[in-house]
Amino acid sequence: MSSPRSSRFVVIAIILLIGTFWAFSSATGKANGGYPADILIDGTWLKAHKDDPGTVVVDVRQDKYLDGRFIPGAVRLPYSEFQVDDNANGVGSVFVGASIAQEILGKAGISREDTVILYDSVKRDGGATSSYFFWVLDYLGHKKVKVLNRGIDGWVDAGNEIVDAPATAEPVLYQAPADEINTSILTTGEFIRSRLGDTHYLIMDVRSPEEYIGEKANGMFGGGPLKLGHIPTSINIEYKSAWVDNESKAIKDYAGLLETYRGLDPTKTIILYCHSGRRASFTYLILRLMGLEDVKVYEASYYEWGRPDKYFPVELEVNKLSGVDLPTNLKKAQGGVKKTGEKGGPAKGGYVSCGG
Repeated sequence: MSSPRSSRFVVIAIILLIGTFWAFSSATGKANGGYPADILIDGTWLKAHKDDPGTVVVDVRQDKYLDGRFIPGAVRLPYSEFQVDDNANGVGSVFVGASIAQEILGKAGISREDTVILYDSVKRDGGATSSYFFWVLDYLGHKKVKVLNRGIDGWVDAGNEIVDAPATAEPVLYQAPADEINTSILTTGEFIRSRLGDTHYLIMDVRSPEEYIGEKANGMFGGGPLKLGHIPTSINIEYKSAWVDNESKAIKDYAGLLETYRGLDPTKTIILYCHSGRRASFTYLILRLMGLEDVKVYEASYYEWGRPDKYFPVELEVNKLSGVDLPTNLKKAQGGVKKTGEKGGPAKGGYVSCGG
């Protein structure tokens, strides 16, 4: 057993490490005027580089969000092509998997070596659909990916021309080496349940505060409401918090993001979830933009966790970050998770199981 003195040294070392990370991040952002990761671009940069060899610009919008405006030379590949409904498990909009994703990319004319530039629109959630495509490419280990801030609107506002139809491309072979596929950024409900109370993990709910505290119900795939509340110990930082405002839906500058996410412990593995995984992918993009790499998306999200027939625990109590402290309920969670199959009543550690 470690002595109280050695334990204090460990705590002090962790606090110093976290402080150093945030101080270094702030200094880096001020020095280069941007973000640690070279992911986000604007319309001016894109105009100068969209015709570079090996560059593919992709419009990720679904049909219902098209408005007759396209970036010249851009091909169309809706982000939702990478999702499928899992009818067997009652979960909607889950990732199709690496093999099918590679087929989809190849048919769209995208190769492994290309620089892929993604855009959507302010109307379609200001980056929170391009982000799902980004997450898919990150999963496949694609090295060169960028996202256009504010999508087609950012392009137009920079004074660039538009066309009224997308381009087409010849199919190619997209092949990701098996050892480069980044499976670690996708996680499951069972993985999370087995680690509730584990202080090496931080769970972040990026839904609205109303969804988080149970004032607004999420719908179940196939109809009916999901359980109210959130995954135990999870904190709530809504995905929209990364925008400057809800009108422009421009992503905050680096200093603004540091303020929004201040208190996150970079030594922890961060697990993100929402209702269906799409909004979580946006926060994934933001954290990657900030230089954080140990981040996972619970892609089935509350579609799965909140099902009444799943024995996953939920809670209504609000958990908050306080400086470098743990979420307020994290210590309470240790040893307090209900076992699979236990029904009804309050769970130990303050959880309420709504399963069954």
